[in-house]
Amino acid sequence: MRPGELDAGHIERWRELRALSGAPANPFMEPEFTRAVGRVRPGARVAVVEGAGEAVVGFFPYERGPLGQGRAIGFGVSDCQGPVLSPEHGLTAVELLRACSLTSWEFDNLEAGQVLFAPDATEEFDSPVIDIGQGYAAYESALRAGSPKFFRTTTAKERRLARQAGEVRFVFDERDPAALRTLMGWKSAQYRRTGRRDRFAKEWISVLVRQLAADHTPDSAPGCSGVLSVLYVADRPVAAHFGLRSRTVLSCWFPAYDTDFAKYSPGLILHLRMAEAAAGAGIGLLDLGRGAAEYKDALKTGNLRVHEGASVRPGPRAALYRLGREPSRRAHSFVRNRPKLAGYAQRALNQVGRLRDR
Repeated sequence: MRPGELDAGHIERWRELRALSGAPANPFMEPEFTRAVGRVRPGARVAVVEGAGEAVVGFFPYERGPLGQGRAIGFGVSDCQGPVLSPEHGLTAVELLRACSLTSWEFDNLEAGQVLFAPDATEEFDSPVIDIGQGYAAYESALRAGSPKFFRTTTAKERRLARQAGEVRFVFDERDPAALRTLMGWKSAQYRRTGRRDRFAKEWISVLVRQLAADHTPDSAPGCSGVLSVLYVADRPVAAHFGLRSRTVLSCWFPAYDTDFAKYSPGLILHLRMAEAAAGAGIGLLDLGRGAAEYKDALKTGNLRVHEGASVRPGPRAALYRLGREPSRRAHSFVRNRPKLAGYAQRALNQVGRLRDR
């Protein structure tokens, strides 16, 4: 069915199955995210898996292309992917794809523990996390002990920012649409500056983010809700982040800052303030998302694991899929796994970004 056709009973059962899985309550795996994608992606679907007596034993959100190629729901922006299944579902990956008329299903952030598709993963990645389940004070103490220079430098920059630019103010859940537009502008400029594809140049991504920002869920409610956090100096935004939260997990998604204030590291200040506010709101985990970055290494307390790959049904279309996708995937993997070569690639991307801005 289309995501918008899920009824209250489906939503309740989806939540039950997620709770039974024991996995972190990642908002990308909640029904609200799938329904939001369904409003902007016409190929979005959800397979409802029924067991004995028509009892629902699972849900499989996906997007379907014109020739039956499937992708994870929200592929390209979703940071946690996979079906939501009871242990008694009794399906194989091939049977599920066949029932959905899919020749393949591609994923780039498959959740750890997704046994149905895990055998088809070709690579595994760290997704750094900040554990604030014991409260912010405990996290700060661990940060002081494990990264004392980083913590001292960041807090000193915050004090200097206040002295030199004005009062520093933080809002965890900002509802002003102008702040979101500012963040999206900063992020687009960052993509161009670093030679990367501007995600917000895709209309469906821009609309999806704006809709999720507008769909405000109470802190006590389960599910998926957009959270815009902003660091202000003298009422001027200098850093911001838009992410998704469930009751217990905040998935970090789109952080950016005003480059005029780069010397103060406003993005790092923002992340520390976010961790403190999230802990106060009952959130126990910040998922920083897959991808290497110095700031993630400095802030993290551990890692989750995510997988990349594709499940492909046997047949002639499987060969076409591999011819179209595997060379590119292997080339990216080759570069990623060689730090020196990855450094050359990053410098080349930065040069492309500088040329774009001329």
